[in-house]
Amino acid sequence: MKLFSCLQRLPRITTVITVISWSCIVLQLCLGYIYAEHSHSSQKRFSGLYTGPYFDPNASSNITTQLGTHAYLPCRIKQVGNRSVSWVRKRDSHILTVDRYTFVGDDRYQAFQADGTDAWTLQIKFVQPRDAGQYECQVSTEPKLSHMVTLNVVVPRIEILGDQDIHVKLGSQVELKCVITQSIEETGFIFWYHNNRRILDSKLIKIERTGSDTTVGTLVILSAKQTDAGNYTCAPTNLQSVSAYLHVLMDEHPAAMQRGKNSASLPCIWWVPFSVALGMDTCLSRHLTLMALLSFYLISSLVLFFIPES
Repeated sequence: MKLFSCLQRLPRITTVITVISWSCIVLQLCLGYIYAEHSHSSQKRFSGLYTGPYFDPNASSNITTQLGTHAYLPCRIKQVGNRSVSWVRKRDSHILTVDRYTFVGDDRYQAFQADGTDAWTLQIKFVQPRDAGQYECQVSTEPKLSHMVTLNVVVPRIEILGDQDIHVKLGSQVELKCVITQSIEETGFIFWYHNNRRILDSKLIKIERTGSDTTVGTLVILSAKQTDAGNYTCAPTNLQSVSAYLHVLMDEHPAAMQRGKNSASLPCIWWVPFSVALGMDTCLSRHLTLMALLSFYLISSLVLFFIPES
């Protein structure tokens, strides 16, 4: 009886086992399908084959350039397709460019895309301090995609060493040094002007980079003459100029030069006999000579006043 009961249960057990086996097979197939779909969708997401445009997260968003040079603002867009790319100046919301077309009267602005790249670059020529600020790169999607780029403009400091009025002795060697500091780019050329006329002798001009942000331009005058006096201007390329005035003196006293400018002063030749008689230098001591003469006159008058008449 027991054996018969077991034989009766056998088909039912076989059926259960069969159902369980098929269920496991179906479950494995479903899991495999789900895994395959997940892997495929992941590949699509990271390869970007079916997504819209997006900005390269590694592109620079902070650009620093020097006054007078050209600035290049990058905008790297993946999968832009046939959509338009615009550049907008943030401070006044002015549209500068759309694709390769310029929509501003300032011809310093230009947008271009190098062949075979995904970079749309805004070029600003001869950068001025007012060009500093934020610029927005836009893609014509819905909603709009935008990427901000900040432009920093460095203004170098320029000076001619010494005072604005430089006094030198006749015949001496003179070196005028034009120092440019706080510059991130080496200055290509430094022009010198004497009384608004450019000095063309390159042997007299030296340019050297003395530091990471310093350039020195030197003008050499081998033997100063009276004709070398006047205004000297240092004019680096694409930067502002600076000037100084050179005075060439007959002696080492700047005051002598100042007296020479006074057209109201009297000639000193008539002082010579009195100066020599009193043992003084001619011309330079005429005020002292006058004081001595006045003193002599007063003393003589007093003596004559107190001497009794014979």
